[in-house]
Amino acid sequence: MSPAAAGSVSLSIGGVLTLLSPEFPDISISKIRFLEAEGLIEPQRSPSGYRKFGPADIDRLRYVLRVQRDRYLPLRVIKDQLDAMDRGLEPADADPSAPAGAADADGDAGSAGRDTTTVLLDRPGLIAAAGIQDADLARLEEFGLIRPHRPRPEAGEGDAAVVYDGDALVVARLVAALGRYGVEPRHLRQAKSAADREAALVEQIVAPLLHRRGARAKAGAEETVRDLLALTSRLHTVLVTAALAPRLGR
Repeated sequence: MSPAAAGSVSLSIGGVLTLLSPEFPDISISKIRFLEAEGLIEPQRSPSGYRKFGPADIDRLRYVLRVQRDRYLPLRVIKDQLDAMDRGLEPADADPSAPAGAADADGDAGSAGRDTTTVLLDRPGLIAAAGIQDADLARLEEFGLIRPHRPRPEAGEGDAAVVYDGDALVVARLVAALGRYGVEPRHLRQAKSAADREAALVEQIVAPLLHRRGARAKAGAEETVRDLLALTSRLHTVLVTAALAPRLGR
């Protein structure tokens, strides 16, 4: 069903899943039910007890899923934003000062193949866009989570000669979000080491394609990288979930 058609009718939970799956591949019926249980969405019920999602419910659900994916906000913060919006207020977390292109880099942080290198920020710009302090950025660099670039040697020494790409912005925002749960950059050294090993594995697999010339070979290598990252990311999520299952009583 097209979004236009969905705008005039109520959908079942299965219909919502079908509608939103192209935009949010990780959505599931259990996740929609969980968000309802947490009070972020409140679909109506039919006389027989089935959920009925109207256009406003779908828009609200899409907003929740998008800010979860794009800004990595915990549910309690998203709920506060929704409450503010319900009262006609601007969400406190909105960042109108973010530089052009920064939102795009943050928005598809988890999407393989998205070119975030087109976003270039100086040190103060990265700090402002990520909502962190200079000391926070120093720790991210200390533990190798962010590496600055020096593309303009003629600019001289100091911060003016250093720029950060969109990947650095995404990492900074992710670590800041994890910080709300007490996770510090030093806790993420193993994650960085695991990412380096995964990158080496992917590079080994696509190396034969990279030696070929032509646009088709390059496109094939990029597509292979996207597929591999999607698979390894999914595997990582499943393995971590399985490891936590006994603790959660599953």
